[in-house]
Amino acid sequence: MSTYDVVVVGGGNAALCAALAARERGARVLLLEKAPEAQRGGNSFFTAGGFRCAHDGLEDLRKDVIPDLSAGEAASVDIPPYTEANFYDDLMRMTESLADPDLADVLVAQSRPTVVWMRSHGIRWILMLARQSYKVGDQHRFWGGLAVEAVGGGPGLVQVLYERAVALGIEVRYETKATRLVLDDRGAIRGVVCRGPEGFTEIAARAVVLACGGFEANPEWRTRYLGKDWELARVRGTRHNTGDGIRMALEIGAQPYGHWSSCHAVAWDLNAPPFGDRKVGDLFQKHSYPLGIVVNLRGERFLDEGADYRNYTYAKYGREILKQPQRAAFQIFDQKVVAILREEYRIREVTKAEAGTIEELARKLEIDPEGLVRTVSEFNAAVQPGEFNPAILDGKGTKGIAPPKSNWALPLDSPPFVGYGVTCGITFTFGGLRITTRAEVLDTEDRPIAGLYAAGELVGGLFYHNYPGGSGLMGGAVFGKLAGESAASLR
Repeated sequence: MSTYDVVVVGGGNAALCAALAARERGARVLLLEKAPEAQRGGNSFFTAGGFRCAHDGLEDLRKDVIPDLSAGEAASVDIPPYTEANFYDDLMRMTESLADPDLADVLVAQSRPTVVWMRSHGIRWILMLARQSYKVGDQHRFWGGLAVEAVGGGPGLVQVLYERAVALGIEVRYETKATRLVLDDRGAIRGVVCRGPEGFTEIAARAVVLACGGFEANPEWRTRYLGKDWELARVRGTRHNTGDGIRMALEIGAQPYGHWSSCHAVAWDLNAPPFGDRKVGDLFQKHSYPLGIVVNLRGERFLDEGADYRNYTYAKYGREILKQPQRAAFQIFDQKVVAILREEYRIREVTKAEAGTIEELARKLEIDPEGLVRTVSEFNAAVQPGEFNPAILDGKGTKGIAPPKSNWALPLDSPPFVGYGVTCGITFTFGGLRITTRAEVLDTEDRPIAGLYAAGELVGGLFYHNYPGGSGLMGGAVFGKLAGESAASLR
């Protein structure tokens, strides 16, 4: 029987950070990736690679996060400080103050040090110019607290972390699914049973780190915990996140924790496949909705497109789309904003129509024409005067209609009009396991299960109802690093 100091279950950002941190401390590490090598990386592969971290502004980031940014490039951007207090306040505001305060403190305080640590392992950071800034005058103005991404996005992040893991001597087994945790007579972790290409194997280990995602790709669990119609949602990322780590831990008495009936879900192309497409990546998302209006098949608006910066609304609006007839919605824009729509609106695989009139656009998109014409007419009449500025909460809203549009309200009056069909795409689930600030998994009596650690999307207690964009990858890295360090200390 194979013996390791630490076995990490999972193959994405959190798992790789755990494996690297454990290996740094001299542990013999095995990483079990359920997917084939060609599908490795979990949900991390399907992200833009954005990490939300606290910082004191651009010059602070230039010290040791993006030191290769030239003076000319620095002069062309405006990045306000995003302090630990800002990060903590955003997290609590997004989660209705339900986020576990101890875990939130760790996430916030360790965010910047963890980004620097990842750079020491080969991750190169760049500014998220295309997705997190608008050019105002001569400068790119950043908004919403998210500033840096890994070079190459999610695929680049995953590639570099795997290359580093192999270089450090971490063993990786693909197509190997962990099925059961093994305990000794004291109730401590003794190893893990897995199923690989040659059948079942028991692997002995002093510690196990569970970092294999939530249950978003499990339609039965989605329906059980999230509710009606969630089995019909599209899965944005990997098909392999089916709740295996959560199930194994619950079977040995781990404590369920967090918001089990909620998840991260977004506007996703109406004709996207059931699971993530590795060629298209995250470009099926459609996140420029704050610049236009969103309607259902009846032509009715049903949410405030300008309630807040996109970073703070997109993860909860997928749920609202799922509630609409046929789980469909349509984002409508005119020519005043088409040039500043995000890159995903210009890919080939897009559900789109264009027309010279609102009525013609409705017919092309199979929306009720009378309903859409009425909605646009009422919306245009409700738009209040003011200066439009997409880089700030400009307060340019509507008056006298429900729901309102609180910011960035422009009348739809410059044809040709364009519309994009979207549905609900689920990213990850919020319910999971309860951990300590050292990433130890707790049992139902609030005692650590000796030798068991967890990180990433299967950790509960951080996100409720919503989340600040970029904090998922950041949380995976922070608690992955902590889990690896804690697991290695058992030797």
